[in-house]
Amino acid sequence: MHLPLPPRPLLLLLAALAAAVTTFRPDWNRLHGLARARVETCGGQLNRLKEVKAFVTQDIPLYHNMVMKHLPGADPELVLLGHRYEELERIPLSEMTREEINELVQELGFYRKAAPDEPVPPEYLRAPARPDQGAPARADL
Repeated sequence: MHLPLPPRPLLLLLAALAAAVTTFRPDWNRLHGLARARVETCGGQLNRLKEVKAFVTQDIPLYHNMVMKHLPGADPELVLLGHRYEELERIPLSEMTREEINELVQELGFYRKAAPDEPVPPEYLRAPARPDQGAPARADL
């Protein structure tokens, strides 16, 4: 037995919603100079977004060069910043799971410590900053 398909406009709406909820993929050309990040959110928003709240309260303290900033009424966003604190990209976090957020942050190159007070190894002090293409990774080369 076959079920009838929903009307075409509903199918288009469902396809648009599915595309809007897909996980963020970094555009590395746009993120040239990525050096740090902050997560902006409102405490009231976090109460209904358990996955994001778990990331904010439990995971952010483990990441080097990442801070939390509370903004009244703000939807949770990951704001990627350059060396001079210029904004490079804003990524909405509301529809992402804690695991997806952690995968994204690590893909972007943020160093995750085992404990909040653990020292950051010297090679990760500037993480997630990456050397320019064609430039040596070390200044003494």
